[in-house]
Amino acid sequence: MRHTAPRRRDTLAERVTGLITDRSIGTALAVTVAMLALSACGERSTSASGGASGVSAAASWSWQLPDYFPAPVVPRDNPMSAEKVALGRFLFYDKRLSGNGTQACASCHQQAKGFTDGKALAIGARGDVHPRSAMALVNVAWNATYTWANPSLISLERQVLNPIFGETPPELGVNDDSVKLVLERLRSAQDVNYTALFQAAFPEPPPKSESADGNPVTWNRIMKAITTFERTLISVNSRYDQYRQGKITLSPSEQHGLDVFKEAQCVKCHQEPNFTNQFRSIATDEVTPRYYDKGLYNVGGKGVYPQESQGVIELTGSPEDMGKYKTPTLRNIEVTGPYSHDGSIKTLEEAVEIFTSGGRNVTSGPHAGDGRLSPHKSNFIKDRQLSQQDKADLVAFLKTLTDESFLTNPKLSDPFVKKP
Repeated sequence: MRHTAPRRRDTLAERVTGLITDRSIGTALAVTVAMLALSACGERSTSASGGASGVSAAASWSWQLPDYFPAPVVPRDNPMSAEKVALGRFLFYDKRLSGNGTQACASCHQQAKGFTDGKALAIGARGDVHPRSAMALVNVAWNATYTWANPSLISLERQVLNPIFGETPPELGVNDDSVKLVLERLRSAQDVNYTALFQAAFPEPPPKSESADGNPVTWNRIMKAITTFERTLISVNSRYDQYRQGKITLSPSEQHGLDVFKEAQCVKCHQEPNFTNQFRSIATDEVTPRYYDKGLYNVGGKGVYPQESQGVIELTGSPEDMGKYKTPTLRNIEVTGPYSHDGSIKTLEEAVEIFTSGGRNVTSGPHAGDGRLSPHKSNFIKDRQLSQQDKADLVAFLKTLTDESFLTNPKLSDPFVKKP
């Protein structure tokens, strides 16, 4: 029997890209989102993430990366530029971008927290509590897929539709009633000259399909500017990076933690240079996105995850996808807790304990069940027989992935906050 995906996870972005059909979408918003989705459909599939089709847009930009970090793929129709980055930074931090004007992208993605929010579950502009936590935005330019459990979102341009236009539950909450209002807010802003910023970022006049009156502030350009800024959220200056480059040495505890990290096969899922298994760059020949059940739940002893969030199965309906989620990056992991897709792991020490011990046993409550015995659990999640010292040193190593310069970089900070 096939699992029926719950309707609560449907989003406008998913519907207009063909995953779901729903005729109840408001006409004006449906047209807007459909146009944006079509503009993103030029992205290549993740199975061909190197190659010439996506390289040229990245070639002229100075990425300033260490030699073990190849440049990311950038779509040809959204090349990097300083002007677009500057515009995207303002938009990323502007609360006027939400339907009710109360939240910005940065509300759930705060720089000091590795561009997440420190909450177990994200809260949308209308107060809706989400079934999943806000993912950290660290080196997202290199991601092969986006969000916790959606293999179809293979570019930032596709992903950005979800938090803005998504409905179930709403995040920024732009809908049929507010899609035009948000544009008017930005066009009439008194504290930011958005007209000038958009004209600098996009010198050519917008096509009539985007702006009937020729106003440069359009939804398509908003999306492109935000994703361009997000590609500059680059973290490559942690203590570990400095160690890799021969600039410093690790402490004995950190060095032993690195050895444990390798010997305990953490590298199976958390591969360098971005410490995840979904890394796409101009040097990548092929990427096959993988999702794993990490042994966190086994409700009723049947391998089931809590109804609120069940992973890739919600899109595919395939029983084998129950509890499967993306492996997040470990960069800046020290500051991005609480952990896992539902924020149910409170500390880094707890995370290490669970994932080196074969999973988690939930002993009471509605989600009771021994995740260590789940029939869907990945074979990579097993008891590694680590000592308490091994685990403590592993935590010490993970903390070397904290990049203080990334967390405090003024170029990534809120432009609306006046600096002393």
